This record gives sequence, structure tokens and C-alpha cells, in this order.
Amino acid sequence: MMGKHCMMLALVFGLAPGMVQAAEDGMALAKANGCLACHNVARKMVGPSYKDVAKKYKGDSGAAARLFQKVRNGGKGVWGPTPMPPQTRVSDAELKAIIAWVLTQ
Repeated sequence: MMGKHCMMLALVFGLAPGMVQAAEDGMALAKANGCLACHNVARKMVGPSYKDVAKKYKGDSGAAARLFQKVRNGGKGVWGPTPMPPQTRVSDAELKAIIAWVLTQ
């Protein structure tokens, strides 16, 4: 069943009904796309924890779009000196779903 947060994120991101389930399965998508090699839900690894990312962007209505661009194109300096390489192999739909899930942590 779709949770309240996932329904809200689906509306914000314009996700199709099938993508709502993907947002609920964000951990599986993150794992399948190699995100967990550098990130963890609760603790910093190479990159920030997903809980820290969600906390930093809480209440920021433009966060999802900015994070999409940052993940897609890569970035550095926000969370320390280690750069995040561009993530170009993840589909747009999967990337949106992963970010939606991260922001709910």
C-alpha cells in the first residue's frame, strides 16, 4: 500500500503510478544501482548517510531537482573533499525514485 510520504513525493516529482512503487522500493533501487557502495542509510561512508542528506534538505522544495542534477552530473565540496562521480547509467525514473526515497529518511 502506498504510504503518505510516497504519495506526496509522487505528486511532487510527477511520478507515474508505477513509479510510486519504485519510490517505496528506493532501497532496492539504490542497492541495484551501486549507490550503497559509497552511501549508507544511517552512517557516513565515502559519501554522506541518507539520513544526513534528508536532514540537510528537509523542507527545501527544490531539493529533489537539485539533487537529481548533482547525482546525474556529479559534484564535490558539499559533503567534503571526495567528489561524487556522475551517475549516468541510472535511468531518470530510477534516479527520481531513489532521490524521493532518500529524502524520506
